[in-house]
Amino acid sequence: MNRNRENPEVNAGSMADIAFLLLIFFLVTATIQTDVGLDRKLPPKETIPPPPVNERNIFRVSLNKNDELFVEDGIMELKDLKMAAMAFLDNGGIPKGNENHCGYCKGAGSPDASDNPIKAVISFNSDREASYGMYVSVQDALTAAYNELRNRESQRLYGKNYVDMEELYYSGEMSDGEKMALQREIETIREMFPMKLSEAETISKLN
Repeated sequence: MNRNRENPEVNAGSMADIAFLLLIFFLVTATIQTDVGLDRKLPPKETIPPPPVNERNIFRVSLNKNDELFVEDGIMELKDLKMAAMAFLDNGGIPKGNENHCGYCKGAGSPDASDNPIKAVISFNSDREASYGMYVSVQDALTAAYNELRNRESQRLYGKNYVDMEELYYSGEMSDGEKMALQREIETIREMFPMKLSEAETISKLN
C-alpha cells in the first residue's frame, strides 16, 4: 500500500462565483417594504431671531445646579409639573366667538395663561451643572403632559389612545393604506396639541 499517495483535492475555484450568483438571486427576489413616514422636518436655518411670543403663551420651566425646579415665578415639585403644564396648554384663554378660540380645550380660560395650545410654548432651561437624571425627568414630565392631552382628544375623535396609535404606526404590522390612514389621524392630533418644547431662549412681547 502506497502511503505517500496524495489525497484528492476538491476544486473550489467556482465557489465564489456560485456565492455571488446566489447573492444576486436573493437581492432580485427579496421583497423590500417601503414605509410611509410621518412628516418630520428639521427647523430651517434662521439668520434672524424667532418672532417674540406673548408672555402669557410662554410656560417657563428652569432647573438649577441643585436640581431645584422653578416654574414661572416659584419653585415646584417634579411630581406636580405634568399637571401644571397640562393646565397651561389646555387653558383656552381666548373667549368664545373669537376665531382663535380653542373649542376642544377644557381648561380654566384664564387670561394669564395660554390663548390656545397652537400658540403655547414651553420654554425649558437647565443649568449645565444639573444632574442628567433630573434633566431627563423634567423632559419626560413635559412630554407626558402633551401625550395625555393628545390621548384625550384621540379618544374623543377616534376611540383610541394617541400613544398607542404611534406605537402601532411604527410596529411595521400594517399595510401602506392602513399606515396612511393612521398617519392622517396622528397628524390631526398633533395639530391640535403641537409639541412646542423649546430649550432656546424664548423672547416675549407685551400684549
